[in-house]
Amino acid sequence: MNMITWNPWHGCHKISPGCQHCYVYRMDAQYERDSTSVSKNRDFDLPLRRDRQGAYKIPPGAQVGLCFTSDFLLADADAWRPQAWAMIRQRSDVFFFFITKRIDRLQACLPPDWGAGYANVGIGCTVENQDRADYRLPIFRQVPIAEKTIICEPLLEHIDLSAYLGPWVQAVVAGGESGRQARVCDYAWILDLRRQCMEANVAFSFKQTGARLKKDGKIYRVRRPDQHAQAQKAGIAFVPKAAHKCPACGKCSEGVSR
Repeated sequence: MNMITWNPWHGCHKISPGCQHCYVYRMDAQYERDSTSVSKNRDFDLPLRRDRQGAYKIPPGAQVGLCFTSDFLLADADAWRPQAWAMIRQRSDVFFFFITKRIDRLQACLPPDWGAGYANVGIGCTVENQDRADYRLPIFRQVPIAEKTIICEPLLEHIDLSAYLGPWVQAVVAGGESGRQARVCDYAWILDLRRQCMEANVAFSFKQTGARLKKDGKIYRVRRPDQHAQAQKAGIAFVPKAAHKCPACGKCSEGVSR
């Protein structure tokens, strides 16, 4: 199922190395738009909009990518976020997913009835290097969220996630950096993340090569339209084994393929 995009607000502020060549800044520059100016979008109420027949424009069962031209936890949006949460709560028939570099703000931004997490909300925490992994992931691990994904994109160096991988995280997604100024992504880093995920039985996917992919000592320039396709062709996605309870005692388990 294709993901529908909902950007309730636009604009952001760079806070870590992964932001250096942000695609939102690149897009805005084409229209001489100030990316640091944060404002509500006209589609702010998109989840509640209906067509002429009275049906929701975002149909039940849809997957919605939330705030892809900003950060849902951005301080500039604190006044608008409660309304966004209310719409997310009302549309419990839709699954919302957002990616953040501000996981340290999540607790302060949650709605009062969050509890163990809304069942229809998944969150991806970006960790582009070891420093950000060691800072953000201990926080990410402790916050109650229905579905957690570690996003290693843009991957800027080798990252050791072994201390953090476990049943609490559903998947790891890795990819290189796009754009003319893209920094090199080494395929060896990608493969090692995959190895770590396999050892921890956590799902892994290689999302995109980035514009400059290093493999076997050679740097390849990959055109933007080919970056996702080339990553898929690598065929290195890992689907974890499911826990299978012993039919004899119902307690011990062994890994079995899904």
